[in-house]
Amino acid sequence: MDKFYITTPIYYTNAKPHIGHAYTTVACDVLARWNRLQGKETFFLTGTDEHGAKIEKKAKEEGREPQEFVDEIAAVFVDLWKRLNISNDVFIRTTSPEHKAAVQKVLQELHDNGSIYKGTYKGLYCVGCEQFKSENELVDGKCPDHNAVPEEMEEECYLMKMNKWQETLIEKIKNDEFKIQPERYKKEILSFLESQKLEDVSISRKKLKWGIPLPFDSEHTTYVWIDAFLNYLTGLGWDGDVKNVPKMWPAEIEMLGKDILRVHATIWAATLLNLGLELPKSFFIHGHILSGGKKMSKTLGNVISIGDMLDKFGVDGTRYLLMSGGTFGDDLDLTMERMTEKYNNDLANGLGNLVSRVVKLSEKTSKDFKKISSYSEILTDDYYNWIEKEQWMSNARIDFILEFCFTEVRILNKKIEDNKPWELFKNDTARFEVVMGELIRSLSVVAIVLDAFLPETAQKIKTALETKKAEPLFQRIKM
Repeated sequence: MDKFYITTPIYYTNAKPHIGHAYTTVACDVLARWNRLQGKETFFLTGTDEHGAKIEKKAKEEGREPQEFVDEIAAVFVDLWKRLNISNDVFIRTTSPEHKAAVQKVLQELHDNGSIYKGTYKGLYCVGCEQFKSENELVDGKCPDHNAVPEEMEEECYLMKMNKWQETLIEKIKNDEFKIQPERYKKEILSFLESQKLEDVSISRKKLKWGIPLPFDSEHTTYVWIDAFLNYLTGLGWDGDVKNVPKMWPAEIEMLGKDILRVHATIWAATLLNLGLELPKSFFIHGHILSGGKKMSKTLGNVISIGDMLDKFGVDGTRYLLMSGGTFGDDLDLTMERMTEKYNNDLANGLGNLVSRVVKLSEKTSKDFKKISSYSEILTDDYYNWIEKEQWMSNARIDFILEFCFTEVRILNKKIEDNKPWELFKNDTARFEVVMGELIRSLSVVAIVLDAFLPETAQKIKTALETKKAEPLFQRIKM
């Protein structure tokens, strides 16, 4: 049986989840559900990154212990994923005893094989990123992601060897053995790797208590990125033994925001190569979510809350609006006004209206039309050419599949208008049965494909077609 392992980035618990977290997680859920439909052995991992300076500082500001602080934030993530109908197999937390033990075993392995060594690191440190920055990564002397001037820092630390893997990484990325998509992000990381030498990176902090202690030097705690990256393996139940890697590794897809591509493509990749382990098969990179063409901020008053979306549009409405908001990989520009209009046009007037009309008309049919009941039947249906659509999904074009589905919805609604089956029922019974057979079959296919995107809605459509009774799927929302 083919396997499919997909991961979200591991989410940092210095604040509660926002719309960007939801976007990434729903995208991974769609891909996981899609691959389950194909009968693949699928594993979907998400979780929270719970160590580091930012969390220690935030907890201290609130007069709380770091563990208490991250427990509360992690619970909010878990609850939100349940509400969004996310089908993850495991939710990993980096404060779990199992993860911490595996990280320490990995660090000992890296130390023993000569991949990490004691030294001193001097550089510009961005607290927001929890990493050192080179001069050419700054804009006007500031970290572009946090608009802050990094601190000059020099400290004793342990460093991991990076440069020896530079040519290996370039070669693997070029030939797509280590695939980065969409293509422009592949070009971006290759340009970075080919233009400057990878420096050895600090993998420990001496003055930070909130972290995993190094097994060979208890005065140091693990640099948060090293700790966090290993979740992609420990989430599979891995205990850190390089001779006993889980069968689901490597990941077919690691989903990442564009702001964390570089650290994954360098530090995470070098960690795996230093351990003698396979790299992930691919990274899927997505853009950021904007509102009104600008970054969301409380000051501008353009923040879109994922909770507000769920309250207004429901679970499947929210999933649809996130996944259809633009080309996957590009920045998305969302506003509540445009999303309300799209919800009404596509879901209430489009899909909801189609299902209601087809089911009501099907009450008049004398035949028990065969309904498509499996994904394999779609793949053998030349009319829909689903094999080609499968290539779209394999190349991070989630939006293409949805666009195809809702184009089909518009075609079917027009077919009803053009053929007027309620009149055919009175005047041409044979033609009526043909038209209804085509409508029911086509809607069945749409429901099967939507199973990955809008699982509750897809099930309601299937039930409605089987019972010939339909409840309203989506109510119109006032602008």
